Amino acid sequence: MIWRSFVAMGDSFTEGLSDAYPDGTYRGWADLVAARLAVEYGPDFGYANLAIRGKLLDQIIDEQLEPTLAMSPGLVSFAGGGNDVLRPRVDAHRLVARMEPMVAQLREQGTDVILFRFADVTAHLPGQRIMSPRAAILNDGAAMLGEKYGAYVIDLFGDDKFHHPQMWAPDRLHLSAAGHRRVAAHVLSALGVGAEDEWMLVPPMPEPTPWLLARGADLRWAREHLVPWVTRHVRGHSSGDRVTAKRPALAPIERLSKR
Repeated sequence: MIWRSFVAMGDSFTEGLSDAYPDGTYRGWADLVAARLAVEYGPDFGYANLAIRGKLLDQIIDEQLEPTLAMSPGLVSFAGGGNDVLRPRVDAHRLVARMEPMVAQLREQGTDVILFRFADVTAHLPGQRIMSPRAAILNDGAAMLGEKYGAYVIDLFGDDKFHHPQMWAPDRLHLSAAGHRRVAAHVLSALGVGAEDEWMLVPPMPEPTPWLLARGADLRWAREHLVPWVTRHVRGHSSGDRVTAKRPALAPIERLSKR
């Protein structure tokens, strides 16, 4: 299969938090995939990334699907629903039902689609008993849609290396640079394109943290990350309220290698 263009749809997972470029913007797995595809298919390969942190699944579809369809890309990735799963009330089955017409539209247009079974981020967060079943429904839905519509499904949940703490940023919610590289390697492998071998390397699992030190780390995490998130949610704000898509239109990607 040869693709001439790639559009990435989604939220912070696809925008690239917390894999920062030196200029303070974010790279992430999608930029890594796009750069490798450009090497494979030539300098005219086009890449757009519409993902914006904090977006709910409905917002991603309502705001990003129409411009994606208008670009008529050969390849599209969709990753959404993670922010919904964190909300106090959500019907995960409805999220899957909302995704299906979008996948159908893209496939009817002749676009290849990438979906994800997400790694288990809930293991690092409070409320795991509530969130895990929702995440499982979302993951099972991605697998079902992939089989039904012939989409690529990237099974991050089945990769136990994502249990390693170095795969995650200090906020325990977003991938680290190493985590993004591993996702990129999985995507490229599924597409039949080679990735850098070191992207799959993971150091040995660290020794368990003593109980008292672990509780202190939990308290610092809650103060620095959980409380601000809850405060934004209570006020009806989102981390993406003043953020725009970093690559809103298809364009060659030479600048990715220059950051």
